[in-house]
Amino acid sequence: MATKPDFTPEQWRKLLEAPLLVGFAVSAAAPSGLIGTLLESMASADALAAARSDASELVRAVVDDLLTAEGRTAARTGVQRLIEGAELSEVKSRALAHLGEAARIVDAVAPGEAAAFKNWVAQIAACVVGAAAEGGFLDLIGGESVSAAERTALLEIDAALLR
Repeated sequence: MATKPDFTPEQWRKLLEAPLLVGFAVSAAAPSGLIGTLLESMASADALAAARSDASELVRAVVDDLLTAEGRTAARTGVQRLIEGAELSEVKSRALAHLGEAARIVDAVAPGEAAAFKNWVAQIAACVVGAAAEGGFLDLIGGESVSAAERTALLEIDAALLR
């Protein structure tokens, strides 16, 4: 089973950033209003919290590190650098490229846990997509539960994760 010491610091940082970036990829594909954005953020946080009891040691290690001040800072700083100055469409493409890098890292370093890690990241995306209706009143009433842009984003995330 793979944990933090099995990865270089740069590789580990990319794994820490992946669960944050997947939310950015979805949000950039189909921007929500204020309420929708808050609901999507809460869904992402809930998915992270639920993973503390995941069967995968790697997923648990990533979550545990994200729950430390050092891990959160490393992930947030990396994400900020990655999306800084980018237009929404560019945020999505940068996030997808980064997810691809994370997928290749887990494939190379932890092939036995790669599927679990990728499935977990994809599950976060699905939680974010399902958090708010798109186009309805306050992103709560009416609108589509999953927009075409969000469905496309989920397919692109799966492709980036090499699933």
